[in-house]
Amino acid sequence: MEPLRVNVSSHKHFILDGFDDLGALRPVLFIPFFIMFAVSLSANSLLLYVIVSQRSLHSPMCILIAGMACVDLSLPLFFVPNMLLSFLFDWRGISLIGCLVQMFFIHLLGAFQSTLLLWMALDRYFAICTPLHYHERMALPRFLKFVIPLLIRNVFLVSVVVSLAGSLSLCFRNVNHCFCEHMALVELACGSTAINNLVGLISVFLIPVADFIIIAASYIVIFSSVLRSGRSGVRALHTCVTHIVVMSVSLTIILTAFLSYRIRNGLPAAVRVFFSIMYLFFPSCFNPIIYGIRTNEIRQHILKTLTCFFALSKL
Repeated sequence: MEPLRVNVSSHKHFILDGFDDLGALRPVLFIPFFIMFAVSLSANSLLLYVIVSQRSLHSPMCILIAGMACVDLSLPLFFVPNMLLSFLFDWRGISLIGCLVQMFFIHLLGAFQSTLLLWMALDRYFAICTPLHYHERMALPRFLKFVIPLLIRNVFLVSVVVSLAGSLSLCFRNVNHCFCEHMALVELACGSTAINNLVGLISVFLIPVADFIIIAASYIVIFSSVLRSGRSGVRALHTCVTHIVVMSVSLTIILTAFLSYRIRNGLPAAVRVFFSIMYLFFPSCFNPIIYGIRTNEIRQHILKTLTCFFALSKL
């Protein structure tokens, strides 16, 4: 379907045309995305319940994992139900206000996915490199010094990106995406979008890329400290490698999705939309599995909770 040019002043509603090239096969996408959505909701809900209900899991690291579960539980709710209904019933309309609100929360929660990994890296740094001062450094008043600046950074940058997108004069109404992704909406603009492109790119490098660099640097220091001290670094290595792998995969998907709008590389529209969905959806599905399984204390309580649940269901 070709984009439809209409009067600029009439732009109050848009059509989300993600995966439109698939034609009659488009409804089939409901199955894999619904399965991923169900896994994300159930796994994050279980992880959050176990951590909140067990006082023994109220350590700083587990609280950060619970924070990640909250983000991973909330993020899909802002775009997946609407996307699934679009696949099944071809409901594709969205208002401009709804589009901007959706964009704000999707990008804000997406930013916190990498920021939470950064806070986890700081926790590991304090625990391994300064163990005698760990509880002092991770006390809430001290740790807020690391939380508040990144919180302000994320809210400010996302607010600027969304505000600039909302101020554009839009000449088309067909958004080539399944939700209101920033660059997918900016592509509909009549005039120059140089500022939007620049600010969007800056936000990518100041949030996920900057977070990854700090995480990598902190783990280099951790590895060096473990090697110098001669201590067994197996547990530390497992935690650090997990964070690096998750962040590397997520960052690769993010950069592929963002740069595909700016570099004319002939990437098919469906592939571009898929990467944009997965950079948000991938962590939400796999973070609870990774951290729930690899964290021994959490894994034991999850197994105990599931055992009790199945025992009660048989009564």
